[in-house]
Amino acid sequence: MKNAGGFVAFFSRVLLTLLILAIFSFMNDEKQMGKKTGAVPINTFYAPKLPQQLSFAGEPVPITREDVKEKFDKEFLKIYFDPGNMIYLIKLSNKNFPVIEERLRANGVPDDFKYLCIAESNMQSWAASKAGAVGYWQFMPSTASGYGLDHNSLVDERRDLQKATDAACKFFIRAYKKFGNWTAAAASYNCGMGGYNSRVTAQHSTNYYDLDLPEETNKYMHRILSFKYILENAGSLGYIVPDSLKYTVPETKIMEVTSAAGNLNQVAEENGISYKELQWYNPWIKGYTLPANKLYHLMLPVKK
Repeated sequence: MKNAGGFVAFFSRVLLTLLILAIFSFMNDEKQMGKKTGAVPINTFYAPKLPQQLSFAGEPVPITREDVKEKFDKEFLKIYFDPGNMIYLIKLSNKNFPVIEERLRANGVPDDFKYLCIAESNMQSWAASKAGAVGYWQFMPSTASGYGLDHNSLVDERRDLQKATDAACKFFIRAYKKFGNWTAAAASYNCGMGGYNSRVTAQHSTNYYDLDLPEETNKYMHRILSFKYILENAGSLGYIVPDSLKYTVPETKIMEVTSAAGNLNQVAEENGISYKELQWYNPWIKGYTLPANKLYHLMLPVKK
């Protein structure tokens, strides 16, 4: 019986040794196969190449400077590796950019400022910050009033893409006249002209890349530049969105209305849509009526 037990123990050790050798052999074969086929682990991430040149509104970005390159790289990677949101923005930009571009052009503001609307709100009419900024361009209540945007219990023109873009353009032009370059004008939209000017005075420069600014403003332009770079090079960076999947500008007609139009529910019904659809076409509507003594333009879908 003792000899039988020893034989079983010996045989078990042999089997265990053979099993271990087989596992190592299998792992080595897999490794060699990976080398031959170019196979990579499932969760492999490749760092995208950084641009050699960048500009904003025709003004060069000193991307070869180490501090600028690292700051840009940090924001770029965060945005690049958020593919769901990036694909959504590519789709949405096809719908919203034509409207924004037309208003920028009409106001004499460089086209690159459209990327600020993404950095501010992801181009969402309903976007709201904890501080009280609302709409596409994130106007605070007091600032909105100063730039001619009505906001009350019935309407909020900060959610009107055309009017809010026109208001933002007024700021950009004022800031450009004050600081002498478009990059400073864009950056001051984040911290305010007063906040930017205080750093300019203290540090003797209007150059954004040479200024020590509040951290949010320090990364603000790099976020904008990242959105610009990805959207302008989407395909080569791996973001493939067929035109058929992009959102389009809906075909609409304009209806002039005042408070005399009565209940907006009725206006919607008379035009074959629901109140919710009316709000979707006109996100600045908050109530069921309009303020008195002012003319408004409602966008209504063209029925086919």
